[in-house]
Amino acid sequence: MNRKKVLVTGGAGFIGGNFVKYLVNKYPEYDIYNMDLLTYAGDLTKHKDIESKDNYHFIKADITDRDTIIPLFEKEKFDYVVHFAAESHVDRSIIDPGIFIRTNVMGTQVLLDAAKLTSVYKFVHISTDEVYGELDFDPTTFFTEETPLQPNSPYSASKASSDLLVRAYHETYGLPINITRCSNNYGPYHFPEKLIPLTISRVLNDLKVPVYGDGRNIRDWLHVFDHCAAIDLVMHKGVIGEVYNVGGHNERTNLEVVKTIIKTLGKSENLIEFVQDRLGHDKRYAIDPTKLEKLGWKPKYAFETGIAQTVQWYLDNKEWWEQVISGEYKNYFENQYNI
Repeated sequence: MNRKKVLVTGGAGFIGGNFVKYLVNKYPEYDIYNMDLLTYAGDLTKHKDIESKDNYHFIKADITDRDTIIPLFEKEKFDYVVHFAAESHVDRSIIDPGIFIRTNVMGTQVLLDAAKLTSVYKFVHISTDEVYGELDFDPTTFFTEETPLQPNSPYSASKASSDLLVRAYHETYGLPINITRCSNNYGPYHFPEKLIPLTISRVLNDLKVPVYGDGRNIRDWLHVFDHCAAIDLVMHKGVIGEVYNVGGHNERTNLEVVKTIIKTLGKSENLIEFVQDRLGHDKRYAIDPTKLEKLGWKPKYAFETGIAQTVQWYLDNKEWWEQVISGEYKNYFENQYNI
């Protein structure tokens, strides 16, 4: 019997990296291929515990490089492609939209062409709730899979564009696909430019924590381990051509999240510094995951439990994030927040 081959693009990033570890450990009968270009947010140290396993393979490649991607697909004949690889930070997309269009749109098209050419069994495209735009503060309103796409940042516009390409390859060419759209993730190995790890790393060093605007913007938080389980389910049981929203039922304002972390670490709220709001800052994201729950998924992590475990992980793994926030990232942070 042939072993199934799963290609995970962006497997050195935060969510993709956790998903690679999840697959390698859960499915020893599958060969897992982690493909990543290792840009600033890519890091392979998170895979030290699996890199010696027989079913783990790493490929350094750029998803926009057609001359590399097409021959790779022809050689390996992947059964599944789970596509995480993307530029993902809204602030960076405001500074330089071009790289987001190149990677998130053009790179996705190259992968779709390769998948179509080699008759991949299923192409699972990992997207974001940000493609839906924003909700108001009415707690009874939620994004569903039928919510129109109304992206408000260059990042979310690039992801919405790639979502539409994936859909078009299914409708036009019959490529078997699923699209998942998740709320904000948190957990181990989260790159420290995002709110939760940024706050943890700043508070631990008694440095000011920047909070955009008045901190009232609301996000629905999803533990990355719950997200991995959801993608696994969609990969194996998702109805071809369907979109599935993945949400954690954990809505919090940004200020609430920051205050929770400060309290957990026993520090003073005087560390909070409100800074000028970013351009096009969406008010609220909230997902209705009913469709995915009917498929058999439920989140296991309440926010209180998950955030406590995440803070502890950063305490236990200082050497990882301390080396990450040095150099180029430090310069970016100072330019972005002016503190």
